[in-house]
Amino acid sequence: MTYRAEPPFTHDRIPRLGVVIVNLGTPTAATPSAVRRYLAEFLADRRVVEIPRVAWRPLLHGLVLRTRPAKSAARYAAIWTKDGSPLAVHTHKQRVLLSGYLGQRLKTLGLPADHALVEHAMRYGEPSIGGALGRLGAGGCDRILVVPLYPQYAASTTGSVADAVSRWIVGARRVPGVRIIDTFHDDPGYIQALATAINDYWTRHARPEHLVLSFHGVPRRTLDHGDPYHCFCHKTARLLARELGLESSQWTIAFQSRFGRGRWLTPYTSATLAELGRRKLRRVDVFAPGFVADCLETLEELGIEGKRQFQSAGGGDYHVIPCLNEHARWINALADLVLANLGGWLQPPPGRDEREASQLRAKALGAAR
Repeated sequence: MTYRAEPPFTHDRIPRLGVVIVNLGTPTAATPSAVRRYLAEFLADRRVVEIPRVAWRPLLHGLVLRTRPAKSAARYAAIWTKDGSPLAVHTHKQRVLLSGYLGQRLKTLGLPADHALVEHAMRYGEPSIGGALGRLGAGGCDRILVVPLYPQYAASTTGSVADAVSRWIVGARRVPGVRIIDTFHDDPGYIQALATAINDYWTRHARPEHLVLSFHGVPRRTLDHGDPYHCFCHKTARLLARELGLESSQWTIAFQSRFGRGRWLTPYTSATLAELGRRKLRRVDVFAPGFVADCLETLEELGIEGKRQFQSAGGGDYHVIPCLNEHARWINALADLVLANLGGWLQPPPGRDEREASQLRAKALGAAR
């Protein structure tokens, strides 16, 4: 077995905690070649596409990666910013803010602000999960909390992050203590952050006639095979609607981003928006609770294509409420979630006097022997 090179171990180092937040990923540019590289990694994941390899690989390389990158690149170009991919920009900012929040919280616990190091990673593309874990290890972190930024667990998202972490562990000589947050779909801080973000938007833009809560879709058969994602989405939606004080007639849950011809979770967001348009509603707002940062699915699929579907069917005003992004309530909730899952790891590092006393005891014990 050949292990990755790691920094030499020193006996007097102060161990730290590591936190890595993980989002899905994004191409490095809104070009067909960059999108092709991204999709090749994404769609090759056995968690994402559960079709047998012998059937899927020829289809992926013979058709999908030849036709889809150009279309997807055009969609990315419609939402690309001067700073790059919106998802990459927001995830980086979330890491910076979370690091600051955690530093302040740690000081109130009698810990130094740099006792916990924070990195961010993408499941597909860069920065990679392995790279982030490696940087935390090099920074002296021997206990690491992995936070997949998918509030509702699914095998194709959080499960895939766990796979990537496991592969990194295989090549590590010094395997750290690792915890992975599997889901936070009903976390009170997360639910309150969602409600606050929506209410803040409604304070500025008034309320709609109807609110659509759109979650990313997955194949219907995953529910039959034991994946809790569908149930977790429904619970998030119910808790959020209750927090907002909405009646059942004022909101709808739906699922977007269907891929292929198979049956996915229903109702589909596209069909829901068309039906609301046919009802001639004067205004519909759409919000995506399962995305903590704006990305292609919220900015283009909901913001551009969703608007076309609703208004072409006869609907009126159409608003997509921004994701949590850098909302202060969300960053605060994320910090709470991290601290709660660090649990017993939050122990003050030994002071200088204590370390010296420990060393003296060790020397004395050695001399006695």
